[in-house]
Amino acid sequence: MLEKIDGFIIKTQDYGETHKIVTIFSKKIGKFTALARGAKKTKSRMAAVTQPFIHAQLFIYLNSGLSTIQQGEIIDSFRAVREDIIKTSYAAYITELTDKLLDSKLPDPYLYDQFHQTLTWIAENEDAAIPILMYELKLFEKGGFAPTVDRCTNCGNRNTPYAFSISEGGMLCIKCRHLDENAVGLSDSLAKLLHIFSAVGLERVGSISVKPENKKTLRQLLNMYYDQYGGFHLKSRKFLEQLDRLK
Repeated sequence: MLEKIDGFIIKTQDYGETHKIVTIFSKKIGKFTALARGAKKTKSRMAAVTQPFIHAQLFIYLNSGLSTIQQGEIIDSFRAVREDIIKTSYAAYITELTDKLLDSKLPDPYLYDQFHQTLTWIAENEDAAIPILMYELKLFEKGGFAPTVDRCTNCGNRNTPYAFSISEGGMLCIKCRHLDENAVGLSDSLAKLLHIFSAVGLERVGSISVKPENKKTLRQLLNMYYDQYGGFHLKSRKFLEQLDRLK
């Protein structure tokens, strides 16, 4: 059945001498794969529309197995992303994480919109650290391993101060902090930010001002948390970490 589907190209894989298998993240049917015939030919119209990060309108023959792209038109090429190595690295990270953590053909319009807004933020702003963190937390929830950030993960106490525990899966209050001697103490403001970033969409956030040391703390915590529970190696994250060291 031929369907018109808007979606983002989040992964491509060579198939034979001239074709590609493309992974698409769509609002209508979620994540799925499709064959793009002739997409490796440089003069093919399919080559342009099946590049990573492209937002496209696609006409696809949907099958229970591998679908086939009949034709497509670019909605947004996100040129600003592909022309900047740091923006490209950010975009590669969120697309790889999306591909790893989402099950196929389970639509999630809210998460799709958050992905779109995060990619747009990356294209339009120099610093995308916090929007990426916000999107990650929502992906972790979709993957079933999000940290508890609105209360103590052990007793449910909602009173600060908190410490963040990797092993216990989120916040620990003063009474429960003894459960993890390696838990990282958080200021009340940082604990509140982590809750807000997890709970609200990027569209509800205007300008984002977070101290560099707090960004670094949150980044380290989420990286360690993912390493504990995520289950998939991320090539793009390793490259981002190398860029951070160069800075």
